[in-house]
Amino acid sequence: MPSCLTARRGAPLSGLVRAPGDKSMSHRALILGAMATGVTDIEGLLEGDDVLATARAVEAFGAAVERLGEGRWRVTGRGGFQQPAGVIDCGNAGTGVRLLMGAAAGYPVTTTFDGDASLRKRPMKRVTGPLTDMGARFGWKVEPDRLPVEIQGGALTAIDFIQPVASAQVKSAILLAGLNADGVTTVTEPEPSRDHTERMLRAFGAEVGVLPMGAGWRVSLKGGPRLTGTRVAVPGDPSSAAFPLAAGLIVPGSEVTVEGVMLNPLRTGLFETWREMGADLTVSNRRMSGGEELGDVTARNSALTGVVVPTDRAASMIDEYPILAATAAFATGATVMRGIGEMRVKESDRIALMAAGLIACGVTVEEEPEGFTVTGGPVRGGATVTTHGDHRIAMSHLVLGLAANKAVTVDESGMIATSFPGFVELMRGLGADIAASG
Repeated sequence: MPSCLTARRGAPLSGLVRAPGDKSMSHRALILGAMATGVTDIEGLLEGDDVLATARAVEAFGAAVERLGEGRWRVTGRGGFQQPAGVIDCGNAGTGVRLLMGAAAGYPVTTTFDGDASLRKRPMKRVTGPLTDMGARFGWKVEPDRLPVEIQGGALTAIDFIQPVASAQVKSAILLAGLNADGVTTVTEPEPSRDHTERMLRAFGAEVGVLPMGAGWRVSLKGGPRLTGTRVAVPGDPSSAAFPLAAGLIVPGSEVTVEGVMLNPLRTGLFETWREMGADLTVSNRRMSGGEELGDVTARNSALTGVVVPTDRAASMIDEYPILAATAAFATGATVMRGIGEMRVKESDRIALMAAGLIACGVTVEEEPEGFTVTGGPVRGGATVTTHGDHRIAMSHLVLGLAANKAVTVDESGMIATSFPGFVELMRGLGADIAASG
């Protein structure tokens, strides 16, 4: 993909497309398939750079990994992780490295994890802290709390961990370690985070308990289950579907349908927020696949109104706030997004980068430590946006450019392939004017 891409306003968008496979489920299917005994056949696997890094990692840990066709993969697990020969390079995959560290902690292996320049800036102690409490040992190679890090696993003891802020990555890492820990591992969350790990663990044969605790829940797992390979059907990623759907909402005269989108209620906070803003967003052909509900989602150009997004919704849409901010730029009034400090430690400081990009395009933005407010109106555009290698910042501003008065350019685009390979081609198929530039 060319480095710079420019999006321009053009004709209305229309068409039916399929979102790439869900990234969260793709990572988990590969990892659990490698931890299990026997064959796991995966359909709809996201073949983005992040997931491919996880596929290479589980292969290094001793699993046999085969690509059978587009989105069709087979993992043959040997009942656990074996000593890898070299460094496990997770590229840009924050989810991949944190979940792999949790899984590796349960086995008597010594592993060094590393990543690209972006991943080396992301904090890791939120995961390594509880894993240390379970008995894993970590040695930071360059800087504490940052990759690269060496982990010595095995001989773990279960813990009862209370999360101060709900995080599916932290919860999942602890549960994956808990599979090989002595005792019952529990994780209590102040509000529910995405539950793909719990659902998939059950499919592989583990017993997972979930009890409501106030506004959140308490997840428990007894160590020592025998995981058995299974079939996993990965539905479309709602985080990726958000981009063509957002374009459908803001480009005049547009109607866009994305089929096969996962509708897990812990992943649809953006859709709920858009509806509160007045979006014409409908779901048809609801069905079940692989333990998850999915459906075909249609977005039609809508007159949007700013809203205050409830802070307890953050866990269900933390990755979608950049594209929400882009759509909020076209709404009447202010959209207030708070309680989302987690965005500052993603692939980039997403609050700062979205605020800077929107302001450069003529949008009024007030930035706060834990959030920001976007006040909509005519969007001038006409800017080149700095992305700092963040795929969601790039895609959000390209969507913005499709409805702005002047073209919008992003300075880097190669990283889009980490989560949404084929993004430009899919958008062009709907009629979007996105082209290489610079």
